[in-house]
Amino acid sequence: MVNLPLRDESSIHYEGWRIVAMCFAVATFGWALGFYGQSVYLAELTRLHGWPSSLIATATTFFYLGGALLVAFVGDVIRVIGPRACLLGGIAAMALGTALLGRIDAVWQLYAVYVLLAVGWAGTSLGAITSTLGLWFDQRRGMAISLALNGASFGGIAGVPLLVAAIGHFGFADATLAAAIAGVLLMPVVAIVVGRPPLRIADDPAGPGAVKALSSGAIRRDAFRDIAFLTVTIAFALVLFAQVGFIVHLIAYLDPLIGREHAAAAVALLTTMAVVGRVSLSTVIDRLDQRLVSAISFLSQAAALAILILSRDGTLLLAACALFGFSVGNLITLPALIVQREFAAGSFGVLISLVTAINQVTYAFGPGVIGLVRDVSGSYTVPFAGCIVLQLIAAALVMVRGRR
Repeated sequence: MVNLPLRDESSIHYEGWRIVAMCFAVATFGWALGFYGQSVYLAELTRLHGWPSSLIATATTFFYLGGALLVAFVGDVIRVIGPRACLLGGIAAMALGTALLGRIDAVWQLYAVYVLLAVGWAGTSLGAITSTLGLWFDQRRGMAISLALNGASFGGIAGVPLLVAAIGHFGFADATLAAAIAGVLLMPVVAIVVGRPPLRIADDPAGPGAVKALSSGAIRRDAFRDIAFLTVTIAFALVLFAQVGFIVHLIAYLDPLIGREHAAAAVALLTTMAVVGRVSLSTVIDRLDQRLVSAISFLSQAAALAILILSRDGTLLLAACALFGFSVGNLITLPALIVQREFAAGSFGVLISLVTAINQVTYAFGPGVIGLVRDVSGSYTVPFAGCIVLQLIAAALVMVRGRR
């Protein structure tokens, strides 16, 4: 048996915290262009080409579905080629897809570009980041994930206003090219910082974990027979369907009410509150009932959507975006924290990739369905009301724990 060095994950000098900082930067880039950027793309492509919002939103669904198929195996990919190669490949694909997005002039080209963006999303989003951090952290994994995923919110805070401002000054094509160049500049930093992960007891082939280790397929099969896994996965899938669909359509919804610049500011406010919510909760989340926190978060988003439907006052609309945003960051982080608490550590990478993939397959339909219902009904009232119903169902479902 190999004698493994002890790791002090609480020490500021531990190398894992450099990986957290790097994952923060990757998440900022990935979420700015792959997640929050979708709201900008929908509005800009509609304006430039006259394509209906439902058509572009359906392409967004295609993007999320393609990404979900890849995310399910991100943990296995990292195991084979390593975290550095996975992150670099994701950044490269996201940068190339973003640069090409500003130069399309046909719908089929939009779908082709979204294939590239799906590869980039899989390599820079939740599954890749949590699986990467899982290689460096055990005891402090929850805090590491929470800190790194603040980059996701920062991508909305900085990315959307910068992208909108760049489009206003340089045009859509040059703005997307500039965003792509930012990703290219990030790649050498990732190559230098993200090295070989430390050897852990679970990785030691002669260690006690070797006898009990399950294959990825066995872990997935067991998960689908576990009530606790199913309830947390389905609940978050329903809520993220509503959350992603709402965020993608947010600028299009607010634009006629408060103007494009104020709508972009609303997205920035929403994502700023996502950081506030995640940071404030990260200090106490390990001592709280994480399923109950999830249910309360679902209900708060339902209340925010109700305000958005009923009010036309600019201040109230911004306040509702802030309320909605307070839980946005936590809904990205909480599934990983619940999986870490309720399931074996050796299953973490496989299970969080599976949860992420299932959630993404579900929320991939959010933008398209909301866009279709909006086109049919003539307003966003009906689809947003449907989102409220889904969040209420999820709040009840996530409290069903099964037998642990």
